[in-house]
Amino acid sequence: MSEVVTQHGYIQSLPKYITLCERNYLRVLKMLPLEEVGQQRRVTLADAQYVIEIDSCAKYTTDISIKQISSISVFLPQVHLSVRLYHDAKVAEVIHHDFHQRIKPSYGYPNPHMHQKDEKYQLNAFLGDWLMACLESGRVPLNWDVNNGMV
Repeated sequence: MSEVVTQHGYIQSLPKYITLCERNYLRVLKMLPLEEVGQQRRVTLADAQYVIEIDSCAKYTTDISIKQISSISVFLPQVHLSVRLYHDAKVAEVIHHDFHQRIKPSYGYPNPHMHQKDEKYQLNAFLGDWLMACLESGRVPLNWDVNNGMV
């Protein structure tokens, strides 16, 4: 007797994904500059420099970009992530990486660009790991002007 083997496509765990995005939202709030377009915050992590910049602000969303401005090695590509914060849902999600198109929820495998099946989840997990590393051991220059410019 023969059996029919069916292959199921990749099915993402939505509760696991939403939990990751909620945690990223709380982490990124701790590192955001003032919520005005163009505002930046510099972060030093190990020997690399990063800039978090506010790209756009709306009533329920804020778009930020995280760019690496100094390289650790010529062999490692520099990081560039675009992240959207959804304030009503309290989640943060990577929407672009390295100037590519929007990230699909899942990809068939194999595919011409060799994306992983769970590429979107992996990018958001990377964002979470990067934010944790910054919060635990990164250095952020602070504004020590406690008198708001008054002498």
